[in-house]
Amino acid sequence: MSALSQSSRKYALDFLSFVNASPTPFHAVESAKQRLLKAGFSEIRERDSWTNTVKKGGRYFLTRNGSSIIAFGVGKKWQPGNGMALLGAHTDSPALRIKPVSKKFGENGSYIQVGVETYGGGLWHTWFDRDLSIAGRAMVKGENGNIISKLIKIDAPILRIPTLAIHLDRQENFAFNKETQLFPIAGLATAALNKKDGNDNTASADASDEFSPLAAITERHHAPIVERIAKEAGVNVKDIIDFEMILYDTHQSCLGGMNDEFIYSGRLDNLMMSYCSVEGLIESLAHSTSLDEESGIRLISLFDHEEIGSQTAQGADSNLLPAVIRRLSILPCEGAAKVPEGSAYEECLIKSMLWSCDQAHAVHPNYPAKYESSHRPEMNKGPVIKINANARYATNSPGIVLTQEVAKLAEVPLQLFVVRNDSSCGSTIGPMLSAALGARTVDMGNPQLSMHSIRETGGSADVEHAVKLFRSYFEHYSALEPKILVDHIDS
Repeated sequence: MSALSQSSRKYALDFLSFVNASPTPFHAVESAKQRLLKAGFSEIRERDSWTNTVKKGGRYFLTRNGSSIIAFGVGKKWQPGNGMALLGAHTDSPALRIKPVSKKFGENGSYIQVGVETYGGGLWHTWFDRDLSIAGRAMVKGENGNIISKLIKIDAPILRIPTLAIHLDRQENFAFNKETQLFPIAGLATAALNKKDGNDNTASADASDEFSPLAAITERHHAPIVERIAKEAGVNVKDIIDFEMILYDTHQSCLGGMNDEFIYSGRLDNLMMSYCSVEGLIESLAHSTSLDEESGIRLISLFDHEEIGSQTAQGADSNLLPAVIRRLSILPCEGAAKVPEGSAYEECLIKSMLWSCDQAHAVHPNYPAKYESSHRPEMNKGPVIKINANARYATNSPGIVLTQEVAKLAEVPLQLFVVRNDSSCGSTIGPMLSAALGARTVDMGNPQLSMHSIRETGGSADVEHAVKLFRSYFEHYSALEPKILVDHIDS
């Protein structure tokens, strides 16, 4: 491959800043929020009425659980029942999560260890011998008796899961028990004991006459872990009520390869699509006149919990996206006396389209037989449209046709992918949202290697490819949709 262009390098480096700042879904949503705010979007809340808030020509976003986010721009020519250009991705990745009671000791109490549980279908062997830390959110006591959420990201390698020396177990295939042999080491008990004897600042978390339904936080977790979290949150240990912490690799994401043609990073699946969707939407609304001639709504939805099936309050299988679409579909026209009634929601859905954007599999040079002979996506050759006859992906021909038209206008190359007949096939949020909404849907994503590893490989130029494609989708969907005729009546 030739040297990375300056434009592609700019997008790739900006993505690196996004993914490095986003070790958890909570951080990914916060990173997206900051970009949207900088671009002039206004934050709204689900619990409030939007009647006097959401206006034609406006740009808005909302979050649920701090781990899912929806952002949209309303065309100035929007009318109730018009269609929407929808794009969905997800903020979560396979990871190890600290258990509710994580305090463990190894080798008769000499090692401090942390209990973790597996989240999603990770390649867990890749988590061994990595410099790990923790990130997530803590629920802490705030002023006036309120409980508030604080983002936590400890930028230090405080955990490690060591492998067993080959001299002690010469197994041909690396195998381990996820319940007994995947616990990270946090330190030596003697060192922690000496520190506690010299500076015991955890007593205030335990010494209280107030009734507590659960054991104190420093009884459920090692005190040094809780102290690190409290320090990062800027509160005392006694103010930590609970937390959700995920392990992450402290090794920064970077460009690699002879010509910087690769991105080496964790969480490419699916923070690359999350980043590209945010940037594609922002770029499509970059000018003050961007929505002047727009008759639709341009919307992105980044969901949590895709890796575990999406059936949560903030997952794609929840009411989050349908509820937002319903509220937007009946926004009253300016000057109207009341909210429109009738079939505006149903009309909106059938005129809308969803791009379900999740990373795809690039052909692996060491395992070529694992790929269908005529469908072998390559990195840096554009996004991949994913197709499956058994509807594991939601793509169909009308969707491919419209996507091709969008890509043609953006001058972005596309690729096609199906799995072999003798291979299992993953799935995405596409089929479940397609069924829930009835909207035309296409599954796509940038190709990558080592999916679900702690360290994945993607194409540097594909970041720009996806941003340009998504921008074109938002800019041209309203004009293209009426021209792709399906279920039409001959005149």
